[in-house]
Amino acid sequence: MFDFIIVMIMSNIITFSGDFSAQGLRIGIVAGRFNNFIVDNLILGAIDCLVRHGIQESDVNLVWVPGAIEIPLAVQRMARTERYDAIIALGTVICGDTQHFKYIAGECYRGLSQLTLKLDIPISFGVLTVSTIEQAIERAGAKAGNKGVEAAMGIIEMLNVLRQIDSAE
Repeated sequence: MFDFIIVMIMSNIITFSGDFSAQGLRIGIVAGRFNNFIVDNLILGAIDCLVRHGIQESDVNLVWVPGAIEIPLAVQRMARTERYDAIIALGTVICGDTQHFKYIAGECYRGLSQLTLKLDIPISFGVLTVSTIEQAIERAGAKAGNKGVEAAMGIIEMLNVLRQIDSAE
């Protein structure tokens, strides 16, 4: 019943909705090496997802940086080359006994969100911010799925919806 009402209301509204085809895309991945035993699985998940959706492995470039705090600068440099349609940021920040966790995770997020608007390029935030190693393992391919896959899916969909917006009359 509600679906019918929504269709009736939206019958004259132009709607943009991204699909999941990655053919022809060039994607950069920036990965923080800190906690690489987790990040490796995020990378594998993201690349597998991109390839399954049509991207060629040769159209994916991977840049390693020391940790999450360095991710925004590397993303900025990659974006400024204009060789990439989008960039996926992957890393893991695990809470410790100090406030260090809050600063690293927050600054990484803030830097990436500012860059996506400033440079007009989609940047997917696949940096885990968790309380324990167990939570990180769960989000890197165990029972909570793989957040690298989710970051890749999100970037594919976003790129396609932006293309639709750009080509609309």
